[in-house]
Parts: sequence; structure tokens; C-alpha cells
Amino acid sequence: MRHAISTAAMIVALVLSGCSYNTLQSTDEQIKASWAEVLNQYQRRADLVPNLVNTVKGFAAQEKDVLLGVADARSKVGGIQATPELINDPDAFSKFQQAQSQLSGALSRLLMVTESYPELKSDTNFRDLQAQLEGTENRITVARNRYIKAVQEYNTVVRSFPGNLTAMLFGYQTKPGFGVDNEQEISSAPKVDFGAPASTGK
Repeated sequence: MRHAISTAAMIVALVLSGCSYNTLQSTDEQIKASWAEVLNQYQRRADLVPNLVNTVKGFAAQEKDVLLGVADARSKVGGIQATPELINDPDAFSKFQQAQSQLSGALSRLLMVTESYPELKSDTNFRDLQAQLEGTENRITVARNRYIKAVQEYNTVVRSFPGNLTAMLFGYQTKPGFGVDNEQEISSAPKVDFGAPASTGK
């Protein structure tokens, strides 16, 4: 009896290895790792926002609408529970994506406003925040691209034979990726330029 069970287990293992089970496992883990890095870099950006807003406010307090727009966008980002499970919920993923896009737009408007304030652009604290923001945007670009590639590889396995059969058997489903608009946005890193060399300190 014990021999029969061992033999059956070996057969199951061989069948699963030939039906993309191991590939599904490894690509799913890669998605989780890639997503964790995306969240890490987005959080890094969100953490920079309060200091950036306060610094700009010190030189351009009259830009209330722009400053409030950034604060509101950051609040919406913070109001979304960005858990690992979020990538299994297309609707929640879409809301997260929209919130991050709104913050990106708000930050862009804020940085455009700073062009009218030479004293702000020359402020050491502001320049350091600018360098940190630029570095973070670059890291976000890299992290999102890695996530996109990981999702493409995983979804290909889930949709292709015989992986699709194994996926149905074990409940694996396709994962959401960033939309076309977002993929165009991240094809090149956002440029954060204030007209003078950026600080190299991170």
C-alpha cells in the first residue's frame, strides 16, 4: 500500500511538472516580488510629498489650489489598502493605478509652478527633495517595468496549453497589468528639471 502511494505521488509530480505547475508557481512568486517593489517605490514617493509641499509653501503659499491638489492626491493614494492581494482584484488594481496617476499629475503641476519662483529653485532643501523625487521616479519606472514583464510571463502560462488546464485546476487566474496609457508614461522616466544641476545626495 505504501509503495502504491509513493508511486502515485511520483506520477502526480511528473504530470504536474509537464503541465506548467512549477512554472505557474515560480512566475506567481516573481509577480509578488515585483509588486512588492512597486509598492515600496510608490511609498517612497508618497513619503516625499509632505516635505515637498511644505517647502514649496514656504516660498509660494499663494499657490493654494496646486498645493491642495497634491495633498488631496496623496490622501487618495494613502486611502487605498495596497496589499499583495490587490493584484488579484482588477477593480481594486485599477483604482490604485488611477490614484497613483492622479498623484503623478498633481506633482507635475506643482513642479511646473516652481518655475516661477527662482528663490525656491535655488533653495538647498528643495533641490535635495527634487533629486530624491527624480531618483524615486526612476525607481518606479524600473519597478513597474519588471512587474509588467512578470505579469506577461505569468499570464502567457495561464492562457497557454497545457498551463491553462493546470491553472484552472488549481485556481490560478490572469493578473492585471498597467494600462496602455500607463505603459506609455513609463516608457521613459519622468524628467524633473529645475534649470540647474541637481544635488547628487540621496
